[in-house]
Amino acid sequence: MDRNQDKLKKIAIVTGASGGIGKAFVEQLMKEDLDEIWIVGRSKERLGMIKEYYGEKIICLCKDLTDRQDLLSMRDLLQYQQVSVSYLINNAGMAQMKASLDFDISEIEQTIKLNCQVPVILCHECVPFMTKGSHILNISSASAFQPVPYINLYASTKAFEKSYSQALHEELKILGISVTAVCPSWVDTKMLMREINGKQVKFPGIVSPQKVAKKAIKDAKKGKTISICSLYVKCQYLNVKFMPQKWINELWMRSLRKYQ
Repeated sequence: MDRNQDKLKKIAIVTGASGGIGKAFVEQLMKEDLDEIWIVGRSKERLGMIKEYYGEKIICLCKDLTDRQDLLSMRDLLQYQQVSVSYLINNAGMAQMKASLDFDISEIEQTIKLNCQVPVILCHECVPFMTKGSHILNISSASAFQPVPYINLYASTKAFEKSYSQALHEELKILGISVTAVCPSWVDTKMLMREINGKQVKFPGIVSPQKVAKKAIKDAKKGKTISICSLYVKCQYLNVKFMPQKWINELWMRSLRKYQ
């Protein structure tokens, strides 16, 4: 696309920005040389609170990205506003911890759409508005490293996101654009299920959203294809590489039995 770079606003786009990891990314991006940060979410009130805190640099986009019209309207905004996308943070996602057969069809469709289809389409639409030095960060998960029973649907979508990100990184190298799959384990957000069958859930290696976001931005600037923010996840990554799959599955299932 032939555009006058001097006239373009430098922006970042953060989906799922109203809380947790998304909100932590907004905090980190406020330190970057950007004209605007577009925050995308479904709650107008929660987005407004972020804008009130950080000021005029924040542009609120109240959208349901699983709605095709809302999703594709992002392309029109990019074209109309004449921007250069410095960062695309695909953070919006869905997660439920339950057996695969306990999902209804609507839950399956929405999870796959939000966790897989939406980030792919946003990458496709944003890349033409990116330049050398731009970064895409797709929030995957350490669950992408292995099959995970009872978080199967979520983990499988994150495995897709990780694979897509790593391949896209290679394709976009020639343009000087990096793509990083951000792969945390347990993150201290409202998405976590805190209790199962009346028993409080323990999350080994849990980290703050701020730690995830800070490390992810740092890794993206280094051109890394995967961002791992803790020693716990590094050990997970190595275990999956070298331990038999049967052992990995048994360890996971053993950790779940205490909540039955």
